[in-house]
Amino acid sequence: MTPLTWTHGYSAVELERAQERFRLTFPPDLIELLRDRRPVGGPDWNDEGVVRPLLAWPYEGLLFDVEDSGLWWTEWGDRPDRAEERAEILRDVLSRAPRLIPIFSHRYLPATPCDAGNPVFSVYQSDVIHYGADLGDYIDREENGSECQPWPETFREIDFWSELVRRNNLPPLWPISPSA
Repeated sequence: MTPLTWTHGYSAVELERAQERFRLTFPPDLIELLRDRRPVGGPDWNDEGVVRPLLAWPYEGLLFDVEDSGLWWTEWGDRPDRAEERAEILRDVLSRAPRLIPIFSHRYLPATPCDAGNPVFSVYQSDVIHYGADLGDYIDREENGSECQPWPETFREIDFWSELVRRNNLPPLWPISPSA
């Protein structure tokens, strides 16, 4: 495992501009991290051509699984015959889910709630897992290995994304706290 390497952080103006440009509100722990330092190879929030595809990645990956792997939740209604209709329903589902902010590679932090302590997800199509209980935990695990420390007893529940983790039928590694 190669640990993350870091470079200088962003200015407050750069982060404000990025949030405005991409219509995001960064949680305070992400702002604190990005003001201090940013991962080399992570998103360059000054480069729209880099960030837009990263923001689209979760939708595009899920759409791939809708079309090629049969992903379809009964809560979404009957599966339409036309691909365009399936794409529109998925777009609507994700419009109600918290937006994901790219951190590094296919690791994402939910934008809401806009509080410190959101879990970090690894998102690769519908293969979504928790990769850290929060931003600090994620960085520690990325740099020192996923089992570098015991998993916390609880972590914050995030609409849609936490349910996607559960539906992957992965054995729970730790309890979920809906009120965290």
